[in-house]
Amino acid sequence: MRNIKRSAAMVILAALGLFTSSAAAQETATVVVKNTLDFVRAEVVAIPVKSLKGFLKGKDIKDIRMKNGVTGNLEVLQWVDYDGDGTSDEVLFMANINAMSAQEYTLVADATTPAPTSKYTTFSRFVPERTDDYTWENDKVAFRTYGPDAQMRTEKKMENGTLSSGIDLWLKRTPESVINKWYAGYQTDPLFYHKDRGEGYDPYHVGASRGTGGTGVWDSDSLYVSKNFVEWKTITTGPLRTVFELSYAPYSPYEVKETKRISLDLGSNFSKFEVTYDSKKPVPAFATGITLHKKEGTEKLYPELGLFAHNEKIDNIYIGEGLVIDPKLVQQAFAKKSNTPDQSNIIVTFKQVNPVVYYAGFAWANSGQVKGSDDWDIMLKKQGQIVANPLIVAVK
Repeated sequence: MRNIKRSAAMVILAALGLFTSSAAAQETATVVVKNTLDFVRAEVVAIPVKSLKGFLKGKDIKDIRMKNGVTGNLEVLQWVDYDGDGTSDEVLFMANINAMSAQEYTLVADATTPAPTSKYTTFSRFVPERTDDYTWENDKVAFRTYGPDAQMRTEKKMENGTLSSGIDLWLKRTPESVINKWYAGYQTDPLFYHKDRGEGYDPYHVGASRGTGGTGVWDSDSLYVSKNFVEWKTITTGPLRTVFELSYAPYSPYEVKETKRISLDLGSNFSKFEVTYDSKKPVPAFATGITLHKKEGTEKLYPELGLFAHNEKIDNIYIGEGLVIDPKLVQQAFAKKSNTPDQSNIIVTFKQVNPVVYYAGFAWANSGQVKGSDDWDIMLKKQGQIVANPLIVAVK
């Protein structure tokens, strides 16, 4: 009889959410992040919200805090809704993990403690005030590409036209955000961001080339490329990651349509490209590449590692550009040189998977991140190791 009463009491307590062992399991969630590489890594980690379902039940995500198990400090969080349904799909945080080690973080609900903020941020946006660029940045690097108004202006021989699906590089040497500031300056001085006022500038020429990370279709000895993007969508922008999508009209004899989901994490020199293809006819090979500009730089191709580098000087200052792709996907890689302006590129063709994922990035000597090609080689190879060996994340 006593056991029956005790069991009944437990059922009542559980129903009220007061049964201690059950409640304790829901009060916190432990996240363990493991680094299998032999160097320290500071990287943005994504936790699927569905893996936190039990912990988040009955809680407001605005009240969620993450405590570092080593320092005791609270970490900056960013919640991301990828499909726009109003519900977060992932929560992001910056993990700092020593070589060959693991670290614990604890998620708690605490509305009384202010959420920490980040000194620096990622950012991206559509830029109608300069025709229709799309531009993105973090504390290390900045990029941009071009939309349909810029294409129309070129085709109608109007001012401020740009016809290119290549990826432009903005060389910044400040961790502060520059996009809004540089475009504001552009309103009164069209050459504003082409002059270095202490934050960096844009001396990088794209034209019809691939810039760093533009795509195309490789057929025999020819590279077919799309025109400017026709649609854009900003998915998220915040302290840790910005994500957006660009869509392109069909191009080439194969009527290829591309959608690029591009993301950039705080602290990274590399944008992540996830490119989805659709074509009405079989395609010989998809490709990405890096412009060789006037063929005055040097190339380093490591297809067995999935790493491809270009080293050059712009205004007599070193810049290294690079691509990272799963070596299992690489078909061929070579420097295609031409006497036609903007037609010299490193070309990397890859197996037809959907989506194909690769990383494109750079480092500029005036940013203080590299001194020359040896430093860039090390940085590029580390990125290859990072991509091949992602941090291992477990939720307990």
